[in-house]
Amino acid sequence: MKLAYYTDSLPHMSLETVLKKITQQGVYHIELATGGWSPAPHLNLNELLSNDTARADLQSLLAKYGVKIVALNCSGNPLDPRETGKQHREVTLNTFKLAKLLDVKTIVMMSGLPPASPNDETPNWITTTVSWPPELKVALDYQWYEVAIPYWKQLVPIAKQYGIEKIALENHGTQLVYNPETLFKLRQAVDPMIGMNLDPSHLFWMGGDPIQCARKLEGAIHHMHGKDLRIESGPVGLNTVLETKDIKDTKNRAWNYVAVGHGHDLQWWKTFFSVVRMVGYDGYVSLEMEDFTMSAEDGVDVSIEALQQVIV
Repeated sequence: MKLAYYTDSLPHMSLETVLKKITQQGVYHIELATGGWSPAPHLNLNELLSNDTARADLQSLLAKYGVKIVALNCSGNPLDPRETGKQHREVTLNTFKLAKLLDVKTIVMMSGLPPASPNDETPNWITTTVSWPPELKVALDYQWYEVAIPYWKQLVPIAKQYGIEKIALENHGTQLVYNPETLFKLRQAVDPMIGMNLDPSHLFWMGGDPIQCARKLEGAIHHMHGKDLRIESGPVGLNTVLETKDIKDTKNRAWNYVAVGHGHDLQWWKTFFSVVRMVGYDGYVSLEMEDFTMSAEDGVDVSIEALQQVIV
């Protein structure tokens, strides 16, 4: 496996400054954000599609630092019925087009989350037993069988037309796919080119065990994020892991995203990556850093140093 870097972690820097910083630390692969939830701070997607010179400039910059794009990330909610969903679907399609032009074979996305009924406008994440109240089962069936599966069945052939080999869905909360079980539900209904972008940080706060999830996902891990999380023992004991406070209200939250090694020690990370390698994954691990208890620059430096010690 090789360490990569997800460019959104330093959005205030120019792409060249980011490339200079990471290559000085021995990182030569990047996952580049193209839009969706991301403001895509390091590229203009439409310009790269329409302007050969802009594309050549990007490739020259990458070549200057010996860096390769290993994935494009267009994470968003393509299943949102509002204008947001329309925009995210357009970004997805344009990301596929750019992937072909840049010869990138892996797309990182999220599954999306539909509303609970055809008359609803707000995406609805159903996470409790659907035997009561009974309308939850109706809503969940609608989300899966009338919205999500049809959309993905339509999208996968388009991805293949643009030479894409893997679509890696991040196991993020507030998405229809958020764990191995939901990933396999969509994968089996659609196509094995759909796999997981395995991000342990989200599994931590949802109560999962990333090591056991890696075992279950054998053959279905298409990409990985190296990202840590710390459960805050005081607040979580009072308020549970169901957290609605602002992501930057770190002192009062039940859990926080943290630099790698600041939530789980390096022995845990060594075991995790050993198991990931054992089940056959030998791709890239993209550092994603969202620790608001320190500067972004410090968080990236600390996390790169930690990941370089533990990746197999």
